[in-house]
Amino acid sequence: MFNKVLIANRGEIAVRIWRACQELGIKTVAVYSKADAGSRVTQLADEAICIGPPPAGRSYLNVPALIGAAQMTGADALHPGYGFLSEEPDFAEICAENQITFIGPSPDVMSRVGDKTLAKKAMKASGVPLVPGTEDTVDSLDDADDIAKQLGYPIILKAVAGGGGRGISVVEKREDLARIYASTRATAQQLFKDGRVYMEKFIPLFRHTEVQILCDNYGRGIHLGERDCSVQRRRQKLIEEAPSIHFTEAQRQKMCDTAVAGALAAGYTSAGTVEFILAPDGNFYFMEINARIQVEHPVSEAITGVDLIKEQIKLAAGEPLQYTQKDIQLRGHAFECRINAEDPDRDFEPDKRGKIDSFISPGGPGTRVDSYVHSGWTVPPFYDSLVAKIIVWAEDRPSAIDRMLRALKETTLDGIHTTIPFHRRVFNHPVFREGDVFTDFVARHLTTPSG
Repeated sequence: MFNKVLIANRGEIAVRIWRACQELGIKTVAVYSKADAGSRVTQLADEAICIGPPPAGRSYLNVPALIGAAQMTGADALHPGYGFLSEEPDFAEICAENQITFIGPSPDVMSRVGDKTLAKKAMKASGVPLVPGTEDTVDSLDDADDIAKQLGYPIILKAVAGGGGRGISVVEKREDLARIYASTRATAQQLFKDGRVYMEKFIPLFRHTEVQILCDNYGRGIHLGERDCSVQRRRQKLIEEAPSIHFTEAQRQKMCDTAVAGALAAGYTSAGTVEFILAPDGNFYFMEINARIQVEHPVSEAITGVDLIKEQIKLAAGEPLQYTQKDIQLRGHAFECRINAEDPDRDFEPDKRGKIDSFISPGGPGTRVDSYVHSGWTVPPFYDSLVAKIIVWAEDRPSAIDRMLRALKETTLDGIHTTIPFHRRVFNHPVFREGDVFTDFVARHLTTPSG
């Protein structure tokens, strides 16, 4: 096991990683920008190192500063969390060159699954169903035009190196292809330093479903069931639940077993997520592999009792999986609400006021809060607007809905606008309560201000 882990992230995920390390008896090093001085993780960790000014490019994305902090403190491992450098194979390679274990997949595996075209080929070879489209990149407008004619409009262009719902564009008709093809490539180059794109037939109505996996270094893998992440706004997830209510047990087993088989065929190790499109006809299609822990991992923990961060750390330390698939039993139902510092009545505009006057988190049976903020804390405007996650568990979905409404009502977060009023509207909405939710739910049912 590791002696000391450097937490190469901030916010709630940094606190979450610290908790797992604390329970494993591992010392921790928190890194922070000047904007995060005095943050919760810096108070909890054994050591804290300032790595730069507020802009992420000069702090949390500053590779020399991160490596230097690890070397200075004697950290023998580094946990990247999610976002920032969590899916950067070059960073993982640099960690390895400096005898620092990167807690995640190896650089070559990360490159393989991070390149969406390579991931698609690996999944296809394992029998995972794919959305009709290209397995290779579309490198010219003429090629894009020919392929779009074969697939039929609408089509979707996706950045090869994309993720998090970014680098994706829908083309409804041929007249728009040239403009959108050029803009998607330019955006991909700007965001990911890789302008390559591929093309698929656009499935306008679907449920975003993903399978949580754990794979060790000895060719063994398991799944922890699936999550439904269909409540989204502009392809950004807002609410997640587990398990999905849209599967029979046989369908669930097929998709989850397929996810594990595909990941193992790609040589995957560590915790990860295989994402799927679930079409209205019940067919599912591979979307991508996320080679990291995800924001919504707590709902899988809630229905399985498995601490995913602790398992991720153990796997990185070379330990074999301590679970078999038979050990994983899905029990009850869980939801997660992402509480962002945004005003839902102003098109989710980020709140720039910053200072939290009062924060009182909910409690009670089956209720968990992952956060890094406290009363008097000023939310920095430089990073993601996520300030807390409220997770609830109950014996069934209706009970979990009622428990989440209770938890949202119980939460006090004064001084800034948050998405709590939006979440209340969702959980009170009859369509959501019935479970008839697709990725267009927010646009279709919740486009008016809450008042």
